Amino acid sequence: MKKILLSLALLVATTLSAEIIHKTIPYEHDGVKFLGYLVYDDEKIKDGPRPGVVVVHEWWGRDDFADKQTHKFALEGYIAFAVDMYGEGKTTRDAKEARELSGKIYGGDLMERRARAGLDALLAIGMVDTKKIAAVGYCFGGAVAQVLAYGGAPLTGVVSVHGGLIPATAEDAKLNHASFLICHGGADTLIPKEELDLFVRSLEDHAIDYQLIVYQGAKHAFSNPAADEFATAAKLTGVGYQRRAAERSWRHTNQFLKEVFKLRRP
Repeated sequence: MKKILLSLALLVATTLSAEIIHKTIPYEHDGVKFLGYLVYDDEKIKDGPRPGVVVVHEWWGRDDFADKQTHKFALEGYIAFAVDMYGEGKTTRDAKEARELSGKIYGGDLMERRARAGLDALLAIGMVDTKKIAAVGYCFGGAVAQVLAYGGAPLTGVVSVHGGLIPATAEDAKLNHASFLICHGGADTLIPKEELDLFVRSLEDHAIDYQLIVYQGAKHAFSNPAADEFATAAKLTGVGYQRRAAERSWRHTNQFLKEVFKLRRP
């Protein structure tokens, strides 16, 4: 009985000694200043470098949702880092402004370079296992994660949650090192079926390892609890939160990360 009580006391002491660390990390690229958000469990890093997760925000910018997802990944034991794709931590709730901000960099070289700058900022911290890194993106961020992989970044996994879809070219496939998980809403009218089909066909044609999971009845932005509020304010249609899809996609994301971090592709 004394041994049991002693074990429980040690367990409680260990739990209490652990602390989730939150840090705003400034970094710079091409003369633009960015504000990333780093979260990790200080108890976990005592065992050495940890798998890293780059979190890429929706087209609203690096907001509370992106930061909360980053915190959740830290609770799973990862070194999690929310990148800032717009600079100076810029956010908006205006759909027109969000479209302009994302449109300036969408799908182009600047998108990949800014994403890489965020990844480099995470690596510069020195706590990440460089052989176990994934990028997880939401909406706009899903496309960013794909482009980062296509640019040859040292990623083992890419997760796109109700993300924009950018078909892979033969050159992209040569540079890519990551397996893909695509979490897509079955009722996502912002991504036409033809666009989804073209994207999947490109992954098939170029032998990029992928999983596609479609959630019945889920609209665009289904994982963000504030999606309905944002959609109403911005007068957006086809956007909405679905708790079931949000919870399932979170479980699927974590299962995928455990898989790619344990078993790297050759």
